[in-house]
Amino acid sequence: MKQTVLKLSTCVSVALLTLAACSKEPETPKPPAAAPSVAAAPAAIALPAPNPERNAYFGDVHVHTGWSFDAFTNGSKTTPTDAYAWAQGKEITNSGVGGKIQIQTPLDFYMVSDHAEFMGIFNQMSNPDSPLSKTELAKGVTNADPNVRLQTFAGILRDMSAGKIDPTLTDPALAHSVWTEIVKAADANYQPGKFTTFAGFEWTSNPDKRNLHRVVVFRDTAKLPGMALSSLDSDDPEMLWKWMGEMRVNGSTLLAIPHNANASDGRMFELVKFDGKPIDAQYNAARALNEPLYEITQIKGTSETHPDLSPNDEFANFEQWDYTLSADAERPTKRQGSFARQALLDGMSQAAKGNGNPFKYGFIGDSDTHNAAASNEEFNYTGKFAFENDPKDRMMGLPGQPPAQLKQVQEFSSGGLAGVWAEQNTREAIFDAMLRKETFGTSGPMIKVRFFGSTDLAEGDIKKPDFIKLAYAHGVPMGCDLKPAGAKAPTFFVMAMKDPKSGNLDRVQIVKGWLDDKGAQHEAIYDVVWSGERKPDATGKLPAVGNTVDVAKATYTNTIGATELSAAWTDPAFKTGERAFYYARVLEIPTPRWSTIDAAHMGIQIPDDLPASIQERAWSSPIWYDPT
Repeated sequence: MKQTVLKLSTCVSVALLTLAACSKEPETPKPPAAAPSVAAAPAAIALPAPNPERNAYFGDVHVHTGWSFDAFTNGSKTTPTDAYAWAQGKEITNSGVGGKIQIQTPLDFYMVSDHAEFMGIFNQMSNPDSPLSKTELAKGVTNADPNVRLQTFAGILRDMSAGKIDPTLTDPALAHSVWTEIVKAADANYQPGKFTTFAGFEWTSNPDKRNLHRVVVFRDTAKLPGMALSSLDSDDPEMLWKWMGEMRVNGSTLLAIPHNANASDGRMFELVKFDGKPIDAQYNAARALNEPLYEITQIKGTSETHPDLSPNDEFANFEQWDYTLSADAERPTKRQGSFARQALLDGMSQAAKGNGNPFKYGFIGDSDTHNAAASNEEFNYTGKFAFENDPKDRMMGLPGQPPAQLKQVQEFSSGGLAGVWAEQNTREAIFDAMLRKETFGTSGPMIKVRFFGSTDLAEGDIKKPDFIKLAYAHGVPMGCDLKPAGAKAPTFFVMAMKDPKSGNLDRVQIVKGWLDDKGAQHEAIYDVVWSGERKPDATGKLPAVGNTVDVAKATYTNTIGATELSAAWTDPAFKTGERAFYYARVLEIPTPRWSTIDAAHMGIQIPDDLPASIQERAWSSPIWYDPT
């Protein structure tokens, strides 16, 4: 294995903060017609000058508040206004146990994406003037016992997954009213240049407990639909894409982000349509148009890959939340169709058949919090649902809670983060970065990662003071395509900078997937730069970085690892006729998992089967090579 390790120079440190995206960017679709406005767009204000070399911004577009049916049932009293206050670093009331919760490092952008399904209905069950408060369901939803509420939610989710919907739980007028308030909260908290909000919602398709959820994000609020689209009428993603096309005709600019393929039991990236017929060029084009990004990590685990799919990837077994989407602790049986790396391979196979690539995804991370607070800081974890806000309840369970449900909670991850490289902190700039896939995901820390490919630049160019200009002119960043250049192998430039409040960096890897001349799928993992003086052994395996975690105290030290890593790497196995993708994966040194921190604070043993430490990480969006 060829290794090229470069010390990080001053110019590369600057590049970490400023390297830009494709010089040829996809245009944002132009709506052909106007639609009535739900909420007026924010007035234009003076902004800092845009940085053409782009800045890194961190945020979360998968956030629920007490306005979602499952969040409210499980104790959340938060509002969209609370969510935006928390993301900006302000204290908000902790719904679960009282007191205050606060993020230590504020975010740059945030979006409340409450469920379109049952929008506003369940909140009315606590309103004594509403007939809904008199229903039998309301007795469970508003019960003082959190376990009664949890089991009520479990029943609602079972019925929803089976298509059993009580018509009294839908009210278009109420849904319109709540959607309007969600948009108003986004506009009221939007501060262009400082803090960006988006209008959006979650479309919650969950057939037979198999997760097909998507978060829908609007570029602005000038032209919005009168209400969010619910999946209660149809679980078929093609229905969502058709609706999105209609929204574009009416003047909206929007995209959808699927998530938690790990909980889909093979259905998220399956190679058949919802009706079981094989996917085709028309289906693939619709999916690619509407879904440029995939949420690779969140509270319900990481879905990059799985040890069953990637047995030679020593870091594949990271935060595997191995359940279907229910409160019944049901295990999935299908791996293919459930993880992003395999989807990237399957997408190339579709393209090789002439059908186009339906899975050409960029990557982000998110949280999926159901209590307004993203909880991405491992050391500042407050759980997914409000009943988990008390460490005792998330570690030892609610009185009467089935043990298998508690295990599901203990295996939740802390929230991930979305990273984008954009010219400025505005809706337009951040949305456009998402659309062109100049994005990266992290498992929670604010790790900055840059990934660039070129067939014109040499490995040594990364040392040059004008490297950024060279990169713009002669390469492509994450999310883009590399064009063939004869037999010349592409060179990749990867740069990473640690989160100042998290662990040092262990290593940077490049993950490659490709199709050989017979169409067979392959993958390989290359360690391209690492901390310390370690050397690969005879088999090419790099020794572990070490582990400074004191489990009893739930502490660690940054006496190992590096604050920054950078390398240029040329693919040693490149073949001009083979389709391939490449993405960077950045690993931290081991740090304590949230459950270890809780156990230390409570003076209890870490529950069985939970790792004491984890290696937080970041993933760049891929770069694709297509010989055609």
